[in-house]
Amino acid sequence: MALALVQLPEAGIIRDMSESPKDKFEELFRMQQSLNERIGVRTTGMSEEEQTKWLLNYTRAMSQEMAELTDSVPWKWWAKYQKFDAQNAKVEVVDLFHFLISMAQVLGMTPDDVFAAYQRKNEVNVKRQETGYAVKDHDDSRHI
Repeated sequence: MALALVQLPEAGIIRDMSESPKDKFEELFRMQQSLNERIGVRTTGMSEEEQTKWLLNYTRAMSQEMAELTDSVPWKWWAKYQKFDAQNAKVEVVDLFHFLISMAQVLGMTPDDVFAAYQRKNEVNVKRQETGYAVKDHDDSRHI
């Protein structure tokens, strides 16, 4: 396995980016926290009012990023000039990750919390598909 090193200018640290997927996920959270703090947003210890404000800010930003992602694909069936822009679509997906991680942090979630909740929700989704998902059951996700 090749060693993939990256230098982090904010600390002069060199990190091995050939780490496990869990380590990479934790690194994404660390980088996002650093970026948020750099722009003046401390996601830890927020009051409920601040959490509400920032969750709304991030969901609005994500709505815009979704619109930008939509514009990366030829969705206007009546327009012939559009082209699929895969490179920009990838950038927009990464932008969405920035805001998703920020929202998780606002809610006090760690990478381990997100992973565990994802696993539990994935189990619910699989069960829904196995049973035909004919009835909406709000209680099947309460344990997440």
